[in-house]
Amino acid sequence: MTTVSGTAMHVGDATITILDPRDGSVAGTVREAGAAEVEQAVAASRRAQPGWAQRDAAERSGFLHAAADALQAGAAELAALNARETGRPEDQALEGVLAGASMLRQYAELAPVHRGHSLLGGRLAADYTVAEPRGVAALLTPWNDPVAVAAGLLGAALATGNTVLHKPSERCPQLGLRLGEMLATVLPADVLITLTGGPAVGEALTGLPGIDVYAHVGSSATGARIARAAAERGAHVVRENGGNDPLLVDDGVDPVWAAGQAALGAFANSGQICTSVERIYVHRAVADAFSEALVVEARQRNAGALLGPLVDDRLRREVHRQVDEAIAGGAVAAEGGALPEGPGSYYPATVLLGCTESMAVMQEETFGPVAPVRMVDSFEEGLELAAASRYGLAATVLTADMEHAQRAIAGLDVGTVKVNAVFGGAPGGSAQPRRDSGHGFGYGPELLDEFCQVKVVHLGLPGGATR
Repeated sequence: MTTVSGTAMHVGDATITILDPRDGSVAGTVREAGAAEVEQAVAASRRAQPGWAQRDAAERSGFLHAAADALQAGAAELAALNARETGRPEDQALEGVLAGASMLRQYAELAPVHRGHSLLGGRLAADYTVAEPRGVAALLTPWNDPVAVAAGLLGAALATGNTVLHKPSERCPQLGLRLGEMLATVLPADVLITLTGGPAVGEALTGLPGIDVYAHVGSSATGARIARAAAERGAHVVRENGGNDPLLVDDGVDPVWAAGQAALGAFANSGQICTSVERIYVHRAVADAFSEALVVEARQRNAGALLGPLVDDRLRREVHRQVDEAIAGGAVAAEGGALPEGPGSYYPATVLLGCTESMAVMQEETFGPVAPVRMVDSFEEGLELAAASRYGLAATVLTADMEHAQRAIAGLDVGTVKVNAVFGGAPGGSAQPRRDSGHGFGYGPELLDEFCQVKVVHLGLPGGATR
Protein backbone atom coordinates (compact mmCIF):
# COMPACT_ATOMS: atom_id res chain seq x y z
CA MET A 1 0.00 0.00 0.00
CA THR A 2 1.17 3.50 -0.76
CA THR A 3 -0.10 6.87 0.27
CA VAL A 4 0.31 9.41 -2.52
CA SER A 5 -1.03 12.83 -1.56
CA GLY A 6 -3.41 11.16 0.89
CA THR A 7 -4.82 8.57 -1.54
CA ALA A 8 -4.39 4.86 -0.79
CA MET A 9 -3.29 2.75 -3.78
CA HIS A 10 -3.12 -1.06 -3.74
CA VAL A 11 -0.68 -2.91 -5.99
CA GLY A 12 0.32 -6.56 -5.70
CA ASP A 13 -0.91 -9.34 -3.43
CA ALA A 14 1.71 -9.43 -0.64
CA THR A 15 0.43 -8.39 2.78
CA ILE A 16 1.80 -7.82 6.27
CA THR A 17 -0.19 -9.02 9.27
CA ILE A 18 0.71 -7.39 12.57
CA LEU A 19 0.07 -9.08 15.92
CA ASP A 20 -0.55 -6.96 19.00
CA PRO A 21 2.49 -7.73 21.19
CA ARG A 22 0.42 -7.20 24.32
CA ASP A 23 -1.83 -10.21 23.76
CA GLY A 24 -0.99 -11.80 20.41
CA SER A 25 -4.25 -10.76 18.74
CA VAL A 26 -4.30 -9.53 15.15
CA ALA A 27 -3.69 -5.78 15.11
CA GLY A 28 -4.24 -5.38 11.39
CA THR A 29 -3.19 -6.31 7.87
CA VAL A 30 -1.55 -3.97 5.38
CA ARG A 31 -0.85 -4.57 1.72
CA GLU A 32 2.77 -4.20 0.65
CA ALA A 33 3.80 -1.91 -2.19
CA GLY A 34 4.69 -3.78 -5.37
CA ALA A 35 7.84 -3.18 -7.39
CA ALA A 36 5.95 -1.24 -10.05
CA GLU A 37 4.37 0.96 -7.41
CA VAL A 38 7.76 1.79 -5.90
CA GLU A 39 9.03 2.78 -9.33
CA GLN A 40 5.97 4.95 -9.92
CA ALA A 41 6.43 6.62 -6.54
CA VAL A 42 10.06 7.50 -7.29
CA ALA A 43 9.03 9.01 -10.62
CA ALA A 44 6.22 11.02 -9.00
CA SER A 45 8.52 12.30 -6.29
CA ARG A 46 11.10 13.38 -8.85
CA ARG A 47 8.47 15.25 -10.87
CA ALA A 48 7.26 17.10 -7.79
CA GLN A 49 10.70 18.05 -6.48
CA PRO A 50 11.60 21.06 -8.67
CA GLY A 51 8.35 22.84 -7.82
CA TRP A 52 8.78 22.18 -4.11
CA ALA A 53 12.40 23.40 -4.18
CA GLN A 54 11.39 26.61 -5.97
CA ARG A 55 9.08 27.65 -3.14
CA ASP A 56 10.54 30.18 -0.73
CA ALA A 57 11.91 28.71 2.49
CA ALA A 58 9.33 30.68 4.45
CA GLU A 59 6.55 29.11 2.38
CA ARG A 60 7.91 25.61 3.03
CA SER A 61 8.06 26.58 6.69
CA GLY A 62 4.34 27.34 6.62
CA PHE A 63 3.59 23.89 5.22
CA LEU A 64 5.65 22.30 7.99
CA HIS A 65 3.75 24.22 10.65
CA ALA A 66 0.52 22.95 9.08
CA ALA A 67 1.93 19.42 9.15
CA ALA A 68 2.77 19.83 12.85
CA ASP A 69 -0.81 21.00 13.50
CA ALA A 70 -2.18 17.95 11.67
CA LEU A 71 0.09 15.64 13.63
CA GLN A 72 -0.89 17.21 16.93
CA ALA A 73 -4.58 16.96 16.07
CA GLY A 74 -4.21 13.24 15.34
CA ALA A 75 -1.88 12.48 18.24
CA ALA A 76 -4.29 10.30 20.21
CA GLU A 77 -5.09 8.16 17.15
CA LEU A 78 -1.41 7.66 16.31
CA ALA A 79 -0.55 6.83 19.92
CA ALA A 80 -3.25 4.16 19.99
CA LEU A 81 -1.92 2.67 16.75
CA ASN A 82 1.60 2.71 18.15
CA ALA A 83 0.50 0.86 21.27
CA ARG A 84 -1.43 -1.71 19.24
CA GLU A 85 1.38 -2.42 16.77
CA THR A 86 4.53 -2.13 18.92
CA GLY A 87 3.25 -2.55 22.48
CA ARG A 88 4.61 0.78 23.65
CA PRO A 89 2.52 2.04 26.59
CA GLU A 90 0.03 4.53 25.22
CA ASP A 91 1.13 7.43 27.44
CA GLN A 92 4.72 6.99 26.25
CA ALA A 93 3.54 6.61 22.67
CA LEU A 94 1.64 9.89 22.97
CA GLU A 95 4.82 11.61 24.21
CA GLY A 96 6.59 10.33 21.08
CA VAL A 97 3.89 11.68 18.77
CA LEU A 98 3.92 15.10 20.43
CA ALA A 99 7.72 15.10 20.21
CA GLY A 100 7.28 14.48 16.48
CA ALA A 101 5.06 17.54 16.18
CA SER A 102 7.71 19.57 18.00
CA MET A 103 10.36 18.28 15.59
CA LEU A 104 8.32 19.47 12.61
CA ARG A 105 7.98 22.90 14.23
CA GLN A 106 11.71 22.99 14.95
CA TYR A 107 12.58 22.48 11.30
CA ALA A 108 9.82 24.88 10.24
CA GLU A 109 11.60 27.56 12.26
CA LEU A 110 15.08 26.56 11.08
CA ALA A 111 14.17 26.46 7.37
CA PRO A 112 14.12 30.23 6.70
CA VAL A 113 17.42 30.84 8.54
CA HIS A 114 19.38 27.98 6.99
CA ARG A 115 21.97 29.70 4.83
CA GLY A 116 25.32 29.53 3.13
CA HIS A 117 28.50 31.47 3.86
CA SER A 118 30.19 34.52 2.43
CA LEU A 119 33.77 33.98 1.22
CA LEU A 120 36.69 36.39 1.07
CA GLY A 121 37.62 36.92 -2.58
CA GLY A 122 38.49 39.90 -4.77
CA ARG A 123 37.51 43.31 -3.43
CA LEU A 124 35.03 43.94 -6.26
CA ALA A 125 33.82 40.35 -6.57
CA ALA A 126 31.22 38.47 -4.57
CA ASP A 127 31.97 34.94 -3.39
CA TYR A 128 29.52 32.89 -1.39
CA THR A 129 27.98 29.45 -1.01
CA VAL A 130 24.39 28.38 -1.60
CA ALA A 131 22.76 25.37 0.08
CA GLU A 132 20.58 23.50 -2.42
CA PRO A 133 18.36 20.43 -1.90
CA ARG A 134 19.82 17.12 -2.94
CA GLY A 135 16.56 16.16 -4.68
CA VAL A 136 14.56 13.07 -3.74
CA ALA A 137 15.06 11.67 -0.24
CA ALA A 138 14.22 8.10 0.76
CA LEU A 139 13.62 7.78 4.50
CA LEU A 140 13.59 4.32 6.11
CA THR A 141 12.50 4.68 9.72
CA PRO A 142 12.22 2.35 12.76
CA TRP A 143 9.41 1.12 14.97
CA ASN A 144 10.76 1.88 18.47
CA ASP A 145 9.96 5.62 18.32
CA PRO A 146 8.29 5.70 14.94
CA VAL A 147 6.66 9.14 14.85
CA ALA A 148 9.38 11.24 16.48
CA VAL A 149 12.18 9.75 14.37
CA ALA A 150 10.20 9.97 11.13
CA ALA A 151 9.05 13.54 11.85
CA GLY A 152 12.61 14.71 12.46
CA LEU A 153 13.87 13.31 9.17
CA LEU A 154 10.78 14.43 7.27
CA GLY A 155 11.03 17.93 8.70
CA ALA A 156 14.67 18.41 7.76
CA ALA A 157 14.27 16.91 4.28
CA LEU A 158 11.17 18.92 3.40
CA ALA A 159 12.47 22.15 4.94
CA THR A 160 15.47 22.12 2.61
CA GLY A 161 13.42 21.55 -0.56
CA ASN A 162 13.67 17.79 -1.00
CA THR A 163 10.67 15.61 -1.73
CA VAL A 164 10.30 12.50 0.39
CA LEU A 165 9.61 8.80 -0.06
CA HIS A 166 8.95 7.38 3.40
CA LYS A 167 9.10 3.69 4.21
CA PRO A 168 8.04 3.11 7.81
CA SER A 169 9.01 -0.09 9.57
CA GLU A 170 7.03 -3.18 8.61
CA ARG A 171 6.50 -3.69 12.36
CA CYS A 172 4.19 -0.64 12.49
CA PRO A 173 2.85 -0.20 8.94
CA GLN A 174 -0.62 1.00 9.91
CA LEU A 175 0.91 3.74 12.02
CA GLY A 176 3.28 4.73 9.22
CA LEU A 177 0.47 4.76 6.69
CA ARG A 178 -1.81 6.88 8.88
CA LEU A 179 1.03 9.29 9.63
CA GLY A 180 1.58 9.72 5.89
CA GLU A 181 -2.12 10.32 5.27
CA MET A 182 -2.31 13.00 7.95
CA LEU A 183 0.72 14.90 6.68
CA ALA A 184 -0.08 14.50 2.97
CA THR A 185 -3.42 16.25 3.41
CA VAL A 186 -1.63 19.55 4.16
CA LEU A 187 1.29 19.19 1.72
CA PRO A 188 1.37 19.70 -2.06
CA ALA A 189 0.80 16.62 -4.21
CA ASP A 190 3.57 14.00 -4.15
CA VAL A 191 5.86 16.01 -1.87
CA LEU A 192 5.48 13.15 0.63
CA ILE A 193 4.76 9.59 -0.52
CA THR A 194 4.49 6.74 1.98
CA LEU A 195 5.38 3.19 0.94
CA THR A 196 4.52 0.33 3.29
CA GLY A 197 6.21 -3.03 3.13
CA GLY A 198 9.05 -5.17 4.33
CA PRO A 199 12.65 -5.66 3.15
CA ALA A 200 11.57 -6.11 -0.47
CA VAL A 201 10.29 -2.52 -0.58
CA GLY A 202 13.52 -1.24 0.97
CA GLU A 203 15.55 -3.22 -1.55
CA ALA A 204 13.44 -1.82 -4.39
CA LEU A 205 14.10 1.72 -3.17
CA THR A 206 17.84 1.17 -2.98
CA GLY A 207 17.91 -0.54 -6.36
CA LEU A 208 16.25 2.23 -8.34
CA PRO A 209 17.88 5.31 -9.87
CA GLY A 210 16.38 8.70 -9.09
CA ILE A 211 16.98 8.86 -5.33
CA ASP A 212 19.59 11.37 -4.21
CA VAL A 213 19.81 10.83 -0.45
CA TYR A 214 18.95 7.96 1.90
CA ALA A 215 18.33 8.36 5.61
CA HIS A 216 18.10 5.13 7.58
CA VAL A 217 17.52 4.45 11.27
CA GLY A 218 17.67 0.75 12.09
CA SER A 219 19.99 -2.21 12.22
CA SER A 220 23.65 -1.99 11.29
CA ALA A 221 23.35 -4.83 8.78
CA THR A 222 20.54 -3.10 6.88
CA GLY A 223 22.32 0.24 7.07
CA ALA A 224 25.48 -1.25 5.58
CA ARG A 225 23.50 -2.72 2.67
CA ILE A 226 21.88 0.63 1.98
CA ALA A 227 25.25 2.39 2.09
CA ARG A 228 26.76 -0.06 -0.40
CA ALA A 229 23.84 0.27 -2.82
CA ALA A 230 23.82 4.06 -2.51
CA ALA A 231 27.56 4.27 -3.17
CA GLU A 232 27.07 2.57 -6.54
CA ARG A 233 24.58 5.28 -7.53
CA GLY A 234 26.41 8.23 -5.98
CA ALA A 235 23.62 8.93 -3.48
CA HIS A 236 24.33 10.49 -0.09
CA VAL A 237 23.60 8.40 3.02
CA VAL A 238 22.77 9.38 6.60
CA ARG A 239 22.33 6.49 9.00
CA GLU A 240 21.94 5.90 12.69
CA ASN A 241 22.32 2.19 13.27
CA GLY A 242 22.92 -0.28 16.07
CA GLY A 243 24.62 0.46 19.35
CA ASN A 244 26.20 -1.42 22.21
CA ASP A 245 26.37 1.53 24.57
CA PRO A 246 28.49 1.07 27.69
CA LEU A 247 27.87 2.46 31.17
CA LEU A 248 30.99 2.93 33.33
CA VAL A 249 30.35 3.19 37.10
CA ASP A 250 33.34 4.66 38.91
CA ASP A 251 34.50 4.33 42.51
CA GLY A 252 33.22 7.13 44.73
CA VAL A 253 29.68 7.40 43.36
CA ASP A 254 26.54 6.56 45.32
CA PRO A 255 25.88 2.96 44.22
CA VAL A 256 22.11 3.22 44.76
CA TRP A 257 21.91 6.34 42.60
CA ALA A 258 24.13 4.67 39.99
CA ALA A 259 21.86 1.62 39.97
CA GLY A 260 18.86 3.88 39.35
CA GLN A 261 20.66 5.40 36.37
CA ALA A 262 21.60 1.95 35.06
CA ALA A 263 18.01 0.70 35.41
CA LEU A 264 16.65 3.74 33.61
CA GLY A 265 19.14 3.26 30.79
CA ALA A 266 18.65 -0.49 30.44
CA PHE A 267 14.91 -0.87 31.07
CA ALA A 268 13.24 2.27 29.63
CA ASN A 269 10.87 1.31 26.79
CA SER A 270 11.76 -2.29 27.67
CA GLY A 271 15.32 -1.67 26.46
CA GLN A 272 14.12 -0.78 22.97
CA ILE A 273 15.94 2.54 22.61
CA CYS A 274 18.89 3.09 20.26
CA THR A 275 20.93 4.59 23.12
CA SER A 276 19.88 2.11 25.80
CA VAL A 277 22.53 0.97 28.27
CA GLU A 278 23.67 -2.34 26.79
CA ARG A 279 26.68 -3.27 29.00
CA ILE A 280 27.80 -2.13 32.44
CA TYR A 281 31.31 -1.92 33.91
CA VAL A 282 31.28 -1.26 37.65
CA HIS A 283 34.27 -0.58 39.90
CA ARG A 284 34.96 -3.35 42.41
CA ALA A 285 34.73 -0.90 45.32
CA VAL A 286 31.01 -0.27 44.71
CA ALA A 287 30.11 -3.41 42.75
CA ASP A 288 28.29 -5.33 45.49
CA ALA A 289 26.11 -2.44 46.63
CA PHE A 290 25.46 -1.39 43.02
CA SER A 291 24.45 -4.90 41.97
CA GLU A 292 22.11 -5.32 44.94
CA ALA A 293 20.42 -2.01 44.18
CA LEU A 294 20.15 -2.83 40.46
CA VAL A 295 18.44 -6.12 41.31
CA VAL A 296 15.96 -4.20 43.47
CA GLU A 297 15.26 -1.82 40.58
CA ALA A 298 14.62 -4.72 38.20
CA ARG A 299 12.51 -6.62 40.73
CA GLN A 300 10.29 -3.60 41.33
CA ARG A 301 9.65 -3.28 37.62
CA ASN A 302 8.81 -6.96 37.30
CA ALA A 303 6.59 -7.06 40.39
CA GLY A 304 4.67 -4.01 39.30
CA ALA A 305 4.30 -5.10 35.66
CA LEU A 306 5.83 -1.77 34.69
CA LEU A 307 7.41 -2.92 31.44
CA GLY A 308 5.60 -3.06 28.13
CA PRO A 309 6.15 -6.03 25.81
CA LEU A 310 8.89 -6.33 23.25
CA VAL A 311 7.73 -5.47 19.76
CA ASP A 312 7.25 -9.09 18.70
CA ASP A 313 8.18 -12.65 19.51
CA ARG A 314 11.03 -12.63 17.00
CA LEU A 315 12.84 -9.98 19.03
CA ARG A 316 11.96 -11.74 22.28
CA ARG A 317 13.51 -14.98 21.05
CA GLU A 318 16.73 -13.14 20.13
CA VAL A 319 16.91 -11.38 23.50
CA HIS A 320 16.36 -14.66 25.34
CA ARG A 321 18.95 -16.41 23.18
CA GLN A 322 21.57 -13.90 24.29
CA VAL A 323 20.53 -14.24 27.93
CA ASP A 324 20.60 -18.06 27.78
CA GLU A 325 24.01 -17.99 26.14
CA ALA A 326 25.36 -15.71 28.88
CA ILE A 327 24.02 -17.96 31.63
CA ALA A 328 25.49 -21.01 29.93
CA GLY A 329 28.81 -19.13 29.83
CA GLY A 330 28.85 -18.50 33.57
CA ALA A 331 26.75 -15.36 34.11
CA VAL A 332 24.22 -15.37 36.94
CA ALA A 333 20.66 -14.17 36.39
CA ALA A 334 20.19 -12.27 39.64
CA GLU A 335 16.73 -11.20 38.46
CA GLY A 336 14.64 -12.16 35.44
CA GLY A 337 16.13 -14.19 32.62
CA ALA A 338 13.16 -16.52 32.08
CA LEU A 339 10.47 -16.44 29.43
CA PRO A 340 7.16 -15.50 31.06
CA GLU A 341 4.01 -17.50 30.54
CA GLY A 342 0.90 -16.00 29.00
CA PRO A 343 0.07 -14.13 25.80
CA GLY A 344 2.11 -11.38 24.22
CA SER A 345 5.85 -10.89 23.86
CA TYR A 346 6.75 -9.67 27.33
CA TYR A 347 10.24 -10.10 28.75
CA PRO A 348 11.24 -9.38 32.35
CA ALA A 349 13.78 -6.81 33.48
CA THR A 350 16.90 -8.96 33.72
CA VAL A 351 20.16 -8.44 35.63
CA LEU A 352 23.10 -10.62 34.62
CA LEU A 353 26.11 -10.62 36.95
CA GLY A 354 29.58 -11.99 36.22
CA CYS A 355 29.47 -11.28 32.49
CA THR A 356 32.54 -11.52 30.27
CA GLU A 357 33.47 -9.89 26.99
CA SER A 358 33.02 -13.13 25.04
CA MET A 359 29.26 -13.07 25.65
CA ALA A 360 26.87 -11.75 23.00
CA VAL A 361 25.16 -9.53 25.59
CA MET A 362 28.45 -7.64 25.92
CA GLN A 363 29.30 -7.60 22.21
CA GLU A 364 26.01 -7.14 20.34
CA GLU A 365 22.96 -4.91 20.54
CA THR A 366 20.47 -6.85 22.69
CA PHE A 367 17.57 -4.35 22.38
CA GLY A 368 15.71 -5.72 25.36
CA PRO A 369 15.42 -5.05 29.12
CA VAL A 370 18.73 -6.72 29.99
CA ALA A 371 21.46 -5.23 32.19
CA PRO A 372 24.69 -7.27 31.86
CA VAL A 373 27.25 -6.36 34.54
CA ARG A 374 30.99 -6.88 34.65
CA MET A 375 33.10 -5.93 37.67
CA VAL A 376 36.42 -4.14 36.99
CA ASP A 377 39.38 -3.46 39.23
CA SER A 378 40.00 0.12 38.16
CA PHE A 379 38.58 3.04 36.22
CA GLU A 380 41.29 2.49 33.61
CA GLU A 381 40.24 -1.11 33.04
CA GLY A 382 36.59 -0.13 32.73
CA LEU A 383 37.38 2.67 30.28
CA GLU A 384 39.48 0.37 28.12
CA LEU A 385 36.69 -2.23 27.97
CA ALA A 386 34.01 0.39 27.38
CA ALA A 387 35.97 1.80 24.44
CA ALA A 388 36.54 -1.59 22.78
CA SER A 389 33.56 -2.04 20.46
CA ARG A 390 32.74 -2.12 16.77
CA TYR A 391 29.88 0.22 17.60
CA GLY A 392 30.18 3.93 18.31
CA LEU A 393 26.79 5.41 19.13
CA ALA A 394 26.92 6.66 22.74
CA ALA A 395 28.43 5.96 26.16
CA THR A 396 27.84 7.05 29.75
CA VAL A 397 30.22 7.47 32.68
CA LEU A 398 29.07 7.97 36.26
CA THR A 399 31.88 9.54 38.29
CA ALA A 400 32.62 12.15 40.94
CA ASP A 401 36.17 12.56 39.61
CA MET A 402 36.56 15.39 37.11
CA GLU A 403 39.79 13.94 35.74
CA HIS A 404 38.08 10.61 35.10
CA ALA A 405 35.21 12.40 33.36
CA GLN A 406 37.64 14.23 31.09
CA ARG A 407 39.56 11.05 30.33
CA ALA A 408 36.32 9.28 29.44
CA ILE A 409 35.27 12.12 27.12
CA ALA A 410 38.64 11.95 25.37
CA GLY A 411 38.93 8.17 25.31
CA LEU A 412 35.46 7.04 24.21
CA ASP A 413 35.25 7.07 20.41
CA VAL A 414 31.47 7.49 20.17
CA GLY A 415 29.08 10.11 18.87
CA THR A 416 27.75 11.09 22.31
CA VAL A 417 29.42 10.91 25.72
CA LYS A 418 27.13 11.47 28.72
CA VAL A 419 28.52 12.20 32.17
CA ASN A 420 26.35 11.46 35.22
CA ALA A 421 23.10 11.07 33.27
CA VAL A 422 22.12 8.18 30.99
CA PHE A 423 19.60 10.31 29.09
CA GLY A 424 19.19 14.02 28.47
CA GLY A 425 20.91 16.84 26.65
CA ALA A 426 20.36 20.38 25.47
CA PRO A 427 17.94 21.13 22.62
CA GLY A 428 19.61 21.36 19.24
CA GLY A 429 22.38 18.93 20.06
CA SER A 430 23.46 16.65 17.25
CA ALA A 431 25.90 13.78 17.04
CA GLN A 432 27.75 11.69 14.49
CA PRO A 433 27.74 7.96 15.22
CA ARG A 434 30.93 6.04 14.44
CA ARG A 435 31.84 2.73 12.79
CA ASP A 436 28.99 0.17 12.73
CA SER A 437 26.64 2.65 14.42
CA GLY A 438 26.31 4.76 11.30
CA HIS A 439 27.44 7.97 9.69
CA GLY A 440 26.34 11.61 9.49
CA PHE A 441 24.23 13.89 11.67
CA GLY A 442 20.86 12.31 12.32
CA TYR A 443 19.13 15.23 14.04
CA GLY A 444 19.65 18.83 15.15
CA PRO A 445 20.36 21.82 12.88
CA GLU A 446 23.19 19.90 11.20
CA LEU A 447 20.65 17.48 9.73
CA LEU A 448 19.62 20.27 7.36
CA ASP A 449 23.14 20.20 5.92
CA GLU A 450 22.90 16.44 5.34
CA PHE A 451 19.93 17.02 3.04
CA CYS A 452 21.73 19.77 1.10
CA GLN A 453 24.58 20.05 -1.35
CA VAL A 454 26.71 23.19 -1.46
CA LYS A 455 27.25 25.35 -4.53
CA VAL A 456 30.07 27.90 -4.54
CA VAL A 457 29.38 31.14 -6.44
CA HIS A 458 31.95 33.60 -7.76
CA LEU A 459 30.40 36.80 -9.10
CA GLY A 460 32.80 39.05 -10.96
CA LEU A 461 32.43 42.29 -12.96
CA PRO A 462 31.70 42.12 -16.71
CA GLY A 463 34.60 42.46 -19.13
CA GLY A 464 37.18 41.89 -16.45
CA ALA A 465 36.56 45.36 -15.00
CA THR A 466 38.35 46.12 -11.77
CA ARG A 467 36.30 49.12 -10.69
